Amino acid sequence: MNMEVERFEVDGKTVVIYYDEFAPNPRTESDNLGTILYKSRDYMLGDKQATDEEMNEIANRKDVIWLPVYAYIHSGVTIRTGSFSCPWDSGLCGLIYIEKERVLKEYGAKIVHKKLKELVERVLKGEIETFDQYLTGDVYRFDVLDEDGEVIDSLNGVFGLEYCREEARAMAENTTVGV
Repeated sequence: MNMEVERFEVDGKTVVIYYDEFAPNPRTESDNLGTILYKSRDYMLGDKQATDEEMNEIANRKDVIWLPVYAYIHSGVTIRTGSFSCPWDSGLCGLIYIEKERVLKEYGAKIVHKKLKELVERVLKGEIETFDQYLTGDVYRFDVLDEDGEVIDSLNGVFGLEYCREEARAMAENTTVGV
């Protein structure tokens, strides 16, 4: 089922944005810097289910960079690296981490200095934000249609509605009709 989100005109072409019902899981279909450990038995909230003890062990290691992951579960699931205000339906559900040795390899550095650590933390936070978009259904696909309503270009697996609009507009502006 194609659930239309919106449509708009660009240079004589029509862009139609839909929810992507078959969106790729960014934890299994993409390369990720971090690993998400989670403790929920009811929801898949990361890469690997772990016990509190396993998460405490990671959090206490000096050779890793990590951020907490919180979940709010009420008629759906949303996650982020900061806590939620609801004490009943939210709480710490896990953590995302990376070993410093891998950071050095990935970034070609000799030491994990303050700026590199801050960069890695932003990347880890971004991975949580992207996974949250997947969990909350904030993933889209779009078609670019010519004047006759024929599809001349399309893209799926676009995370975030505003980003989807930007990509769709750019594709419509750069797609020529007819050869």
